[in-house]
Amino acid sequence: MSDLRKLIRIVVAVIRDEAGRVLLVRKRGATVFQQPGGKRDPGDADDLATLARELREELGVALVSGSARHLWRASAPAANEPGHVVEGEVYAVAIEGLPSACAEIETLRWIDPADPGDLPIARLSREHILPRL
Repeated sequence: MSDLRKLIRIVVAVIRDEAGRVLLVRKRGATVFQQPGGKRDPGDADDLATLARELREELGVALVSGSARHLWRASAPAANEPGHVVEGEVYAVAIEGLPSACAEIETLRWIDPADPGDLPIARLSREHILPRL
């Protein structure tokens, strides 16, 4: 049972711009970039409600209704919680508005998923999301 407590379930967004770049975010106090998204709150009805709330809170944007497409589920060691594993439901989404760093987000970065360079990226994104895009 202790393994279940070390599993963190999240919902993450793949947001692309016109050039095909992918948006990554870095939380305040963290060293790595990751997909926008987060954990489901008790009031969230489903994955898309979680994504809509997280995108509004963290980026100040709206999830375009009907745009979400479930891509896959992936897991990796958690970037910010040592000893934990994140399991993410990954969705490609469209947004309305210009993303900006809000709430706990300190920095945004648009990257080429085929060539992210030496940017420090969370393993879920680096190993399981970006290579498949």
